[in-house]
Amino acid sequence: MASVYLVEDEALIRMMVADMVTDLGHTVAAEAGVLPSALQFANNAAFDMAGRDVMLGTESSEPVARAIAERNIPFAFATGSGPRACRKTFRDGPPSKTISIEELERCFAELSMPGRGTDQGAQRY
Repeated sequence: MASVYLVEDEALIRMMVADMVTDLGHTVAAEAGVLPSALQFANNAAFDMAGRDVMLGTESSEPVARAIAERNIPFAFATGSGPRACRKTFRDGPPSKTISIEELERCFAELSMPGRGTDQGAQRY
């Protein structure tokens, strides 16, 4: 069981993903939908992995990705904006906001792999 930090500006999507997280037997450690609180949680909350939206409204969540990476915590990303919305360092796989519980489960398994580097943490979820 892992604790998951969710960063998503669309409340309904965040609630749907939170439900899937708990359905998979994990816990939601924290949730954020705007950059200031997302950064605060990224720097201070206790969690094992994170899922983040690339854009929070009109603001990039890249500072959140950097903060999580600095803590050496693996994360995944989702975006409706396509891969150009992600800095090259955090591009690894086709981003999408279409999420199934099977994809989320697969993502958690990948993020939980020993030696998983956060520079490769930008996985689709």
